[in-house]
Amino acid sequence: MERILVINPGATSTKLAVFDGEQPRFKKTVEHHGDELKGFARIFDQEGYRFELILKTLAEAGVELASLDAVVARGGLMKPLVSGTYEVNEQMVDDLEHRPQGEHASNLGAALALDLARKLSIPAYIVDPVSIDELEDVARVSGMPELPRVSLVHALNHKAVARKVAAEKRRRYEELNLVVAHLGTGISVAAHCKGRMIDVSNGKDEGAFSPDRCAGLPATLLMKLCYSGRYTAQELAAKMMGSGGMFAYIGTRDVREAERMAAEGNAQADLVLEAMAYQVAKEVAAMAAVLAGDVDYVVLTGGIAYSQRIVAAVSRRVAFVAPVVVSPGEEEMEALAAGALRVLRGEEKAKIYQ
Repeated sequence: MERILVINPGATSTKLAVFDGEQPRFKKTVEHHGDELKGFARIFDQEGYRFELILKTLAEAGVELASLDAVVARGGLMKPLVSGTYEVNEQMVDDLEHRPQGEHASNLGAALALDLARKLSIPAYIVDPVSIDELEDVARVSGMPELPRVSLVHALNHKAVARKVAAEKRRRYEELNLVVAHLGTGISVAAHCKGRMIDVSNGKDEGAFSPDRCAGLPATLLMKLCYSGRYTAQELAAKMMGSGGMFAYIGTRDVREAERMAAEGNAQADLVLEAMAYQVAKEVAAMAAVLAGDVDYVVLTGGIAYSQRIVAAVSRRVAFVAPVVVSPGEEEMEALAAGALRVLRGEEKAKIYQ
């Protein structure tokens, strides 16, 4: 049976898992405390530090490196790509280090996978990175030629949950039209048309605000703020991606804490929670328009989909679109393993990054 190591780097942790075929045999989240990462100026400066932690964690768990058949990692903010499983190569790692679409811990995934693959002489893969681009040309037009709309979305979980829901409904993903909303630290909504994400609201530049991201903002007011002298470019970027959204209004990034505050009579918390659900529902309805109203299911996923309040508030506004299916949490580790497994079993050919 194929044994696969899965690596998922995040801002404050590195998630690891070992799968024997489809079955997880080991899972571990290695936390990185602030002081440990403070000395690294750039994400890629953490590569050696995280690699040694991975080796140490696997050794402590009794995982024999020689037993691994492949290693697969979460992909980063690289150039636009079609969906699929990619073999990691030098060009991919070089682009992620020197020419990424943004700084994010996931950019390290391919490099860490390649480091280990070389050590063991096994293949290294990534699956459905956030830069998967299946947009139709009409969706790229923004209104300003210098600023085309781009596809940056939680593609890995979007695709995995869409396939899961299709299987539960005894259908193929490629047969269905879905609107999928990933509700997590970032929120992204996409129109899935017969197996392709033909339009997205990426949660970085547009769409619903999230627990700590501003997402879509009034453009002219943002422009004035940029030139007000109140913030440097770096400070404003940090405010928009990390200190915005729900956190900017009520001081917490935790939806459960916000719900507790609202239940205790905090009117601002109550309003912000309602507004977040309201904006998600607007994005879902917009993607239904992309699909011309031909929607089989609306799918709510991600960590916030555990919130009965948010799910109910969104569902109340979008039930007219299509039946709502709730698939809470994320399937990232399983989706990464499944992507590598399809290649190892000859069900899919690994794509080459060029």
